[in-house]
Amino acid sequence: MAKKQSADLEIVVDGEPYVWRLHRQPGWSSEGPQRHGMAIAVHHQEGQREAVIEFPPGPEPRYGAPLLKAVRIDQKLVANGIASAIAAGWDPHSRGKTVFVVVDAAGN
Repeated sequence: MAKKQSADLEIVVDGEPYVWRLHRQPGWSSEGPQRHGMAIAVHHQEGQREAVIEFPPGPEPRYGAPLLKAVRIDQKLVANGIASAIAAGWDPHSRGKTVFVVVDAAGN
């Protein structure tokens, strides 16, 4: 079972409890002139295997805009992302390496 961190948030998807956190802020890629979207890391409350769900970059933020806070991310978006990761083959109760899943702006 993964340890809970102070920045972790809880969500229930299809009756199952999950814990998630903001893994990466949206921003510029270090590999070239490309932007990447936010990414969240999620695991089942009683499971070990983590999934990192990456969203598209969206519009470029205004200069001086505050950083994205996890509590301000729409819970429906997180729930859709978790459901999409499971549909893509992530088994949150299995053991193994972290699974990376790319979803659309709606989390599908």
